[in-house]
Amino acid sequence: LHSLQVGLGTSINWAGWTITAYSFGFVLMLPISGRLSDRYGRRKVFLGSVVAFTVASLCCGLADNIFALIALRAVQAAGGAGFTPSATGIVVDYFGDERDRAVSLFGSIFPIGATIGPIFGGLFVSYWTWRGVFFVNVPIGIAIIVLALRYIPRDQPRAKQTRSRLDLAGIVLLGGGVLAGMLAASHLGEKAQLWSFAFVVPSAVAVTALWLFFRHIQRCAHPFIAPRLIHGLGFGSVNLVNMIYGGVTAGAVALIPLYATNRYGIDALGSGTLLVAQGVAAIALSTISALALRRTGYRLPMYAGGIAIGIGMLLLAAKPLVDISPYAWLACSAFLIGAGGGMLNPASRNAGLQLAPEHSSTLAALRTLFRQIGSIVTISMATAILANSQAAGSAQAWVYVAAALLCVVALPVIARVPEYHGSW
Repeated sequence: LHSLQVGLGTSINWAGWTITAYSFGFVLMLPISGRLSDRYGRRKVFLGSVVAFTVASLCCGLADNIFALIALRAVQAAGGAGFTPSATGIVVDYFGDERDRAVSLFGSIFPIGATIGPIFGGLFVSYWTWRGVFFVNVPIGIAIIVLALRYIPRDQPRAKQTRSRLDLAGIVLLGGGVLAGMLAASHLGEKAQLWSFAFVVPSAVAVTALWLFFRHIQRCAHPFIAPRLIHGLGFGSVNLVNMIYGGVTAGAVALIPLYATNRYGIDALGSGTLLVAQGVAAIALSTISALALRRTGYRLPMYAGGIAIGIGMLLLAAKPLVDISPYAWLACSAFLIGAGGGMLNPASRNAGLQLAPEHSSTLAALRTLFRQIGSIVTISMATAILANSQAAGSAQAWVYVAAALLCVVALPVIARVPEYHGSW
């Protein structure tokens, strides 16, 4: 953000909007891209998403003012939102009896990017320019387009019943509700004034729009998203698991570097590397869990992962209980949280898809959407608490205690997740 501020001659607030614009665009486009992928074909949406993301990345790197960059970041997010839903649908469609393992291993790749991305981003900004963060996407995007055209099979013809009229009203209501909710959460995280006009108005709009959306899809003959995929038998519990154990955990983990600095005075480089421990654990355990899923079923790794995450949160909140450095203590705690997430993620990913493989892209989008909502709300509430605290480190410790309690309280939800062993 500092590099953007200096490079484009803008304020830190406007520079921060480059992150906010991407978050908003990503969350808004997730359910839309999932529905379009189910409707028009996974390969088409995947290629379109890569093209949009790549071209927008190039334009972001060439932007000469902050307002153009903010707008282009929203376009970039629209492309990025289409990756996971369409790619998940491709895996489900073409991996046959191995698709449960393929979907799980596909998901285990994500923490690698989350681990190395900030490292390379820091190197580009430090030794090249902030524009490099965007330019690096261009050759990667071109390579993906070439490989996708060569290796991803063409979309199968869509059934006639899927060619129903697109539910534009549902898209507008859901998009408006989510956007207003994200604006309210963003304001809460920045100023922490529940009674302010800028928080109350978007919150009221979000509640109204989302209520109208749920009312609409119950009455619409061909809704944008079928109600059962959101709160139907099995789907509702899976979505809650993804929001709590996926989204809330991701938000809490994102704040670990800030916590390390505020409570223990660990420098920026040291605090940032703490997330490597979490990422390594997530990669290793998700791979093991994916290979063992047919034996364990869905609930056992969810229970084990949820408990591990809760214990890791409590250890984060506590001061070192043994004679080791604060850095080592935090790294071990982060490792345990990553291990819990790694155990849980393959099961939570498969549990929803197995119920309705024909809607795999929409379900993948909903999974990511619920995780994003959990993460954004967690970060917004935590930063609001920190803004009003005189001792930020201690206040954040209590945030981790609350997150641990939520993990414990939510364990009964796992019992409502449909159990399954074997391929689907």
